[in-house]
Amino acid sequence: MSVLKRALAASAVALSLSALPASAQEAEFKLVTPLATGEDNYNYQAVQAFRHLVNTKSNGRIDVEIYTGGTLCASGRECFEGMQAGLVDIYQSNFGEPGNLWPAFAGLDLPYMLRDDEVAECVFDDQDFMSMLRKGMLDETGNIRLMVVSNSGGWRNFATTGKPIKTPEDVKGMKLRTIPAEIQQELVRQLGGAPTGISWPEVYTSLATGVVEGTKNGITDIVAMNFQEHLKHITLDGHAYMGGTWFINNDKFMSMPEDLRKIVVEGFDVIEQYLRAYPKYHEVRSYKAFTDAGGTIHSLSNEEKAAFRQAASGMETWFTGQDPANQAFLDSYNAAINQCTASVDARLGAAAQ
Repeated sequence: MSVLKRALAASAVALSLSALPASAQEAEFKLVTPLATGEDNYNYQAVQAFRHLVNTKSNGRIDVEIYTGGTLCASGRECFEGMQAGLVDIYQSNFGEPGNLWPAFAGLDLPYMLRDDEVAECVFDDQDFMSMLRKGMLDETGNIRLMVVSNSGGWRNFATTGKPIKTPEDVKGMKLRTIPAEIQQELVRQLGGAPTGISWPEVYTSLATGVVEGTKNGITDIVAMNFQEHLKHITLDGHAYMGGTWFINNDKFMSMPEDLRKIVVEGFDVIEQYLRAYPKYHEVRSYKAFTDAGGTIHSLSNEEKAAFRQAASGMETWFTGQDPANQAFLDSYNAAINQCTASVDARLGAAAQ
């Protein structure tokens, strides 16, 4: 944690020397927020919207300090450690990395569970299900509180530098980048591939140098990071919803009076709304940028997608075998999915009459 402390101290000095607005200098509560990405990324834009809302609505009593490019903490593990130590207040992650703190949470990354955006958003708006996730994370960590589940780039698909992946058999022997999370690596193993956990800032170089032959990412992230300079094929199997999990240091959150806590909750709602809409709009231009760079997009038929689901059907058994408590988590997840799928289908059916 010494590296994180030094980085935080240096960044604080730099901020104190900059021309901050009076409201930022006088804030009663400052929310330290590290991001792995730069200022041109959608997460930074979302946090800026969050900062504007909470600072304005609180009349300057709350402000947000944003540290981009992994300058404050370089990995999910380090950032979560910083949160537990009280050095980080807000952190955005995926589904897999929080599983290092609460293994059951990684079950949200089980492949081919969520059908589409509408079902996914319904699941992560379900108050009972979200309350279960929030309580579980707090019970396991003591002070890491889940606020919202947004999106972070659309849907994960297989993208490769050489041969395309059109069937599950094509994955066999391929070196594929995953986030450093066991559940995503296990999916690649079950398909016969060789998973390599690589942190986000290192993916471009790993693709360029052949350390890996492909990656599991959404198209907006691929283009935002110029991965299309090396990736030549993307297969739209949609094996995972790229959920963006937003956490806050519960000690800092609960130290605020209730009126400010409500403003912070409203701010996270803004993050959720922005990031759920972003990939739906930007994936259109991203797919064009991918094909303009010479890339090929492989759409799968329902039968071809079913073959991928069948090849990965052992994932639920693997997950529940990791810990007996995982079965109850999976049951809750499936119940929320089934309820939302039925609700969405009913709404679509009624609207189509």
